[in-house]
Amino acid sequence: MGKNRDVETLIRLLARLPGLGPRSAPRAALHLLKRRSQLLDPLAESMSRVAQTVRHCDSCGNITTANLCEICTDPKRMNGQVCVVEDVSDLWAIERTAVFSGSYHVLGGVLSIIDGAGPDELRIPGLLARVESGGIQEVILALGSTVEGQTTAHYIADQLEECGVHVTTLARGVPVGGELDFLDDGTISTAIHLRRVV
Repeated sequence: MGKNRDVETLIRLLARLPGLGPRSAPRAALHLLKRRSQLLDPLAESMSRVAQTVRHCDSCGNITTANLCEICTDPKRMNGQVCVVEDVSDLWAIERTAVFSGSYHVLGGVLSIIDGAGPDELRIPGLLARVESGGIQEVILALGSTVEGQTTAHYIADQLEECGVHVTTLARGVPVGGELDFLDDGTISTAIHLRRVV
């Protein structure tokens, strides 16, 4: 193919990234190589630094360079609310909105028999321990509306039933700016079932 073995390795690794594949990875590799000093060298340095220093927060599972992340060490965020999310990307999505001022708990996935992900493979025991230690009044289950996400939400809600905390979930239904004729049947059905007084 006329490619250097190291370049082929770079392309193979890039192709594993979300949003890239066998067609776009070679373009990305060439782009990095053409801009070595502006992109490739700083990217390699940053990736090496991140690989050495970044870890998961001992409390919530967020990405951090310390034992506890900035959210978990912020006293203003200790308001008794914990938002349970599947992954760090979900935490980041909620943080972008700047509407939630509590803390988080990242599960690291959802319950899945196929993937072999049971409660102990996820961070569910850590969530239960946090709730049992006190100070938490509400657990918000911000999990996806997939079968696995809803199964996980029900499992956690069942585990928290005797803990005396308020368990809530995100509202589901018609998105802001959404038109009914473009929505799927499940979204419309959920919106009708979760209707509220105007």
